[in-house]
Amino acid sequence: MFYEPKNGHGLPHNPFNAIVSPRPIGWISTRSADGVRNLAPYSFFNAVAYVPPQVMFASTGNKDSVRNIRETGVFCTNVVAQDMRHPMNATSAAVARDVDEFAHAGLQATECTTIDCPRITGVPASMECRMTHILELAGVDNYAIFGEVTGVHIRDNCLVDGHFDVTTFQPLSRLGYRDYAVVENVFSLDRPDN
Repeated sequence: MFYEPKNGHGLPHNPFNAIVSPRPIGWISTRSADGVRNLAPYSFFNAVAYVPPQVMFASTGNKDSVRNIRETGVFCTNVVAQDMRHPMNATSAAVARDVDEFAHAGLQATECTTIDCPRITGVPASMECRMTHILELAGVDNYAIFGEVTGVHIRDNCLVDGHFDVTTFQPLSRLGYRDYAVVENVFSLDRPDN
C-alpha cells in the first residue's frame, strides 16, 4: 500500500500514529497564571539534547498546556508508569479550563524545586523545564514546545546500581489508535566503535 496523506489513506483508521510507535508519553504538568493546575499526556514527546538537557513535546489542538506555558514559561514532564495508566488516561479528558486536573484524576501534587509548577507525587521521574521555544507547526493549532531541564526528580527505588532502571516501574508507551504497551524486555547492545 502507498498513500499520500493529502489524498487520504482509505483505511478505517489513520495508520500514522501506529507507524511511528512506540512513543514515550510526557505527562505534562503546568499551572495557569491564575493558579489552576493542569495535567495532560502527550505522546509526541522526547529528549532532544544532552548539554544542556532539553526535551520537547508537540500539542495538537488548542490545549491549556500550551496556553499555560506561554503565560508562565515553565512546565514539568512526568514519567508514566504502567500502574498509573488509569489516572493518565483520566487526564486526557477535555475538561473546562478551571478544573484542577490533579484532583480530577485523584493525583497528589508536589511543588517543583527550580520552577513555579506542580509535579506528580510518586512518579518514577519528573523533569522541571523552562520553556525555550514554542514553534507553530503547519496545520491548525499544532505546536512544538521545547524546554531546558533545570531539575530532575528520580524516585529512589528506580535507581539500581547507579542506573535509572525502567524495569522497576515498566514505562507506558503509546502505540497507534487507542493502544499502549509497557516495557518488559530490556537488553543491551555495544556500539560497534566501542
